[in-house]
Amino acid sequence: MNHGIRGRKFSRKKGHRAAMLMNLVKALVKHGQIFTTLPKAKDLRPVAEKIVTLAKDGDLTARRQVISFMRGNCDEVTKLFGEVAEKVKNRNGGYLRILKAGYRKGDNAQMAMIEFVDK
Repeated sequence: MNHGIRGRKFSRKKGHRAAMLMNLVKALVKHGQIFTTLPKAKDLRPVAEKIVTLAKDGDLTARRQVISFMRGNCDEVTKLFGEVAEKVKNRNGGYLRILKAGYRKGDNAQMAMIEFVDK
């Protein structure tokens, strides 16, 4: 039985999954919306919302935690703490929306677009 197990494995080991989610969060912050498979989008939402909540705090500890997650002080961290945090400062959560976007031609995987609500 699979009771109490959150998240999907995506046929990847733990480090590869963490790197994949980190790269998806970076792309989401950089572009504002991304197209990916529906299961990846569903697993990405809680991770990205926690990062955005940290960015809303805006203090040095939160910035260091985000830099640690994103592995380096990159342009995405600056954009996250600047533009994105300013847009969502009055929201109490629910920063992202997932919209289904049909099926991928090659393998018929269900695709989704994940974007910020205040885009």
